[in-house]
Amino acid sequence: MEIVSEFPRPVREIEHMLIPMSDGAALAARIWLPADAEHDPVPAVLEYIPYRKRDLTAERDLQHLPYVAGHGYACVRVDLRGSGESDGVLTDEYLQQELDDGVEVLRWIASQPWCTGAIGMIGISWGGFNGLQIAAMQPPQLKAVITLCSTDDRYADDVHYMGGCLLGDNLSWASTMFDQNTHPPDPLLVGERWRSIWLERLEKSGLWLETWMRHPHRDEYWKHGSVCEDYSAIRCPVMAVSGWADGYTNAVFRLMEHLEVPRKGLVGPWSHKYPHLGEPGPAIGFLQEELRWWNRWLKGHDNGIMSEPMIRVWMQDSVPPTTSYKHRPGRWVAEWEWPSPRIEHRRYALGKGTLVLNAESGGEPRREPSREPPAASGGQPELELQIQSPLSVGLFAGKWCSYQAPPDLPHDQREEDGGALVFESRMLEKGIQILGQPVVELELSANEPVAMVAVRLSDVAPDDKATRVTYGLLNLTHRDGHERPSALDVGRRYRVRVPMNHIAQDFPPGHRFRLSISTSYWPLAWPSPRPARLHLYPESSVLDLPVRPSRREDEALRAFDPPVGAPPVRKTLLVSGKESWTVIRDLAREESRLEVVHDSGSFRLDDIDLVIHGKVTEVYSNFVDEYDSLSGETVWERSFSRGEWQVRTVTRTLLTSDSETFRIRADLDAYEGKSRVFSKSWDTTIERNLV
Repeated sequence: MEIVSEFPRPVREIEHMLIPMSDGAALAARIWLPADAEHDPVPAVLEYIPYRKRDLTAERDLQHLPYVAGHGYACVRVDLRGSGESDGVLTDEYLQQELDDGVEVLRWIASQPWCTGAIGMIGISWGGFNGLQIAAMQPPQLKAVITLCSTDDRYADDVHYMGGCLLGDNLSWASTMFDQNTHPPDPLLVGERWRSIWLERLEKSGLWLETWMRHPHRDEYWKHGSVCEDYSAIRCPVMAVSGWADGYTNAVFRLMEHLEVPRKGLVGPWSHKYPHLGEPGPAIGFLQEELRWWNRWLKGHDNGIMSEPMIRVWMQDSVPPTTSYKHRPGRWVAEWEWPSPRIEHRRYALGKGTLVLNAESGGEPRREPSREPPAASGGQPELELQIQSPLSVGLFAGKWCSYQAPPDLPHDQREEDGGALVFESRMLEKGIQILGQPVVELELSANEPVAMVAVRLSDVAPDDKATRVTYGLLNLTHRDGHERPSALDVGRRYRVRVPMNHIAQDFPPGHRFRLSISTSYWPLAWPSPRPARLHLYPESSVLDLPVRPSRREDEALRAFDPPVGAPPVRKTLLVSGKESWTVIRDLAREESRLEVVHDSGSFRLDDIDLVIHGKVTEVYSNFVDEYDSLSGETVWERSFSRGEWQVRTVTRTLLTSDSETFRIRADLDAYEGKSRVFSKSWDTTIERNLV
């Protein structure tokens, strides 16, 4: 990244500003704006998140927001109520209080003498969510949104559930917020109040994991904040951004399809990061793209951005499987509308280990679920295949979302395929490119009332290495929707539809593509209550691939500028961190374990003389195929210190299950100096409701 320190307009910073709320509370803000903005007002850009403007996001913020400010904007970074130096306690995601506060923040910004009254919202992850959610409330000051790595559907396409299956990331994300909610405000900014604020947060922030697990189906809890409930409520322009290694790519395509406002979509090869920091690379000059968007919608410049294609994505080339890539080879391609009429849906029939293209280019019409087996043709018995996967299928799956591009991407799928039904194409004489959402339609039955299916699409190289391209999950009790699932009738045949994540992938000549089907995918998803055996009828099943013809116009797409940023925060590394992702198969104990360590080490933010340390360890384990032995445990350690002021917190969360219930045990300990000043434990049981 090129560091830029000179801007068209000199920038001044307001390190700490309190924004009053109507109920008497105040939210803490950090502001960068042109030095002369009070005499020459500018539009504003708001980022509104709970991740501590003072320290934990300081490095990212300083590279981003001063750059935008130097090009004629007031950039306002606000901590949510209950985080950082803001008042209050944070008790869950996207509460109505959060959204109402956000509207008040917009109103306050618009009233400042340095603001023209036009405001945009930008955010990645949490800030991407609430940007869309607040836009749906239609505050008049909000003129445009850039949402990155977010979703329009909090149940079907977020960190909690996928296809009605409980995600392992639900535990790890709940544990992350368990840790975040233990952080104190900085005494240098709030004075002696810091301790009372801290203790109140420790006592009242709660155990979010329990809340999320008590809502296993799509109910009003998840509908709140899901803008897919009414896309028409969003009336300002939206740019939606994600990456193929992120968990939130599907939302970009749905927003392009369903929004009725000016909109742009961008999907690169990146993980859960801003694209100018994008990894796997190539990173792009995203701050320049951001300015083009704001210049169009906050300043009214007709800069041609809306004359470009609606959606632009990175078409990934084939690569060998590994858990971390610095760079993903490929090229940019674009479509002028979505869904694109240029995408051809090729349907491949499943055979005995094979995938064969249907003779009709449009494929066969979708059949309704059947109760009885179809009559066999030509007197031949219908092919029936069975699968009951070992719980070890999934150890090489990686994370549901690659958050910071550590070694958490899927590895070689050949070991996973040993516990799956595998269907493979012939060697490709001509390459094919796919762009969109592959879908599998399966005709099957189960021997248990609650079962799941995981489907994977892989790129198989001539040396047989298999790189996972995309995947999908379905809790089969959710076959007719997520609001009112129903148990399976044992032995009854059903036809189910399993969508995979959207993807853009080039399968080159000489390669094959492979569909793999398993009955578990642990620990990416929590398995069914008991081992389930699926009976699959491949001759009545099909793989639908969205094939995109090559297009010469892609070669003429405008090139992105190289990534740039403002000078980073000054910090001193004190203790190096480490990343590890370890699979352990203890054959003597017949135990499988996945151990994940993310240790950020210790560093000092030099300008505020603050030392920070953070480390999380996650362990997922089970014994052979003993479903009652499943266990997920996370431990977070966090400390802040400056001179004699030292605080440290440790949070532990353990999730286990049997065939009837989930059990959550959690502990929170907080220390000031060497003294433990707070301790609290939880032990709760939650009924399994078709999960």
